[in-house]
Amino acid sequence: MVNIIDELKERGLIKDFSNEEEVHKMFETPQTIYCGFDPSASSMHLGNFVMISVLMRLQKAGHRIIAVVGGATGMIGDPSGKSKERNLLDKQSLANNTASIKSQLERFINLEDPKKGIIVNNYDWISKLSVLDYLRDYGKYFPVNYMLSKDIVSSRLQSGVSYTEFSYMILQSIDFLTLYLNEGCSLQIGGGDQWGNLTSGLELIRKTQGNDTEVGCFTVPLLLDGQGKKFGKSEGGALYLDPKLVSPYKLYQFLLNSSDDDAPRYLKIFSFKNMDEINAIIKEHYESLGQRIAQKALAFEVVSIIHGEEKALEAVNMSQVLFSGNVKSLSKDNLVELLGDLTVNLDENTLLEDALIQIKAASSKREAREFIKGNSVAINGEKITDLTKVLNRSDALYNDYVVIKRGKKNYYLIKFN
Repeated sequence: MVNIIDELKERGLIKDFSNEEEVHKMFETPQTIYCGFDPSASSMHLGNFVMISVLMRLQKAGHRIIAVVGGATGMIGDPSGKSKERNLLDKQSLANNTASIKSQLERFINLEDPKKGIIVNNYDWISKLSVLDYLRDYGKYFPVNYMLSKDIVSSRLQSGVSYTEFSYMILQSIDFLTLYLNEGCSLQIGGGDQWGNLTSGLELIRKTQGNDTEVGCFTVPLLLDGQGKKFGKSEGGALYLDPKLVSPYKLYQFLLNSSDDDAPRYLKIFSFKNMDEINAIIKEHYESLGQRIAQKALAFEVVSIIHGEEKALEAVNMSQVLFSGNVKSLSKDNLVELLGDLTVNLDENTLLEDALIQIKAASSKREAREFIKGNSVAINGEKITDLTKVLNRSDALYNDYVVIKRGKKNYYLIKFN
């Protein structure tokens, strides 16, 4: 059996080890591994899903995983990767976010057997600590010079870091120690910017349980695109996993538009196909550049995992409609999502040639007639050459919308007043 660490390395999913040889050896037997998730927003995004996918892989490989939702640490704010102090959330917003993040994690982690996987909230143990217990039982193990040496703190000394955020690494270390003692958790994983927090947890366990305690950690690289920008962001903001915030179609389109060199790399990271299958796709991809083979495989699989295969097929259909013109195959919601930005309001019983002018598909009556007679105009996917054609409610899809296509690529969505 291939050690899961070897596979993760091959996929580009490991950045740093506490000790590569020791961690590799630990994974030769079943382990309990945890990863924390910050409830600073109501939904996780595609960047967070990289960590979720690593947990899924570990669980499929026979290891027990623990997902920790930071109900307590979220009240403090992780300084990692931040250039200034976070705005603290109020308790109700944080509670709502925590419940939402937990609900999302439940979709991806097998929780049927607690011996295979659990989701916990660190508020359950950190909230019980008094200030004196915190300082006496944990704070004494963290020399200030040790904490100042961590990148997550040192990078903020210029702009300033409050004691609140300064103490974050101690709280995360308490999580690791608590899970080690209560759940037998000996490994922690996190994003590449979490290295300081992860190694601080190791320090706390070894100082309280003995230097020979078998514990370890590794980080997963933060994903960047070919331009070095943080992966998972679009022009409209983060690509959230909540379909109400970012639709399956929008996620599909983002991945479909990956560059020819980024797509194969992302495929290794996100796909659950074995490496032989992935390498075959990548080979075909580079042999037929322009056909977007890797992009299509990537987009379909990621949307299938996150939203289900039905939504992935729907996204594929929506993506193809603009080329095929088969707009009648779209649901009302899909139609509005695909063409809603192009909506023009129009009165019923408008002559088609007048409609073309009003929606700016033609600049004059003469041009409008030429388009119609020249077989360049389609209504709801059907070519129209009748100059006497009048648009009315009988033409409407879902009793509201008429899709006009002029030429090969120009679409307009008419909504009757």
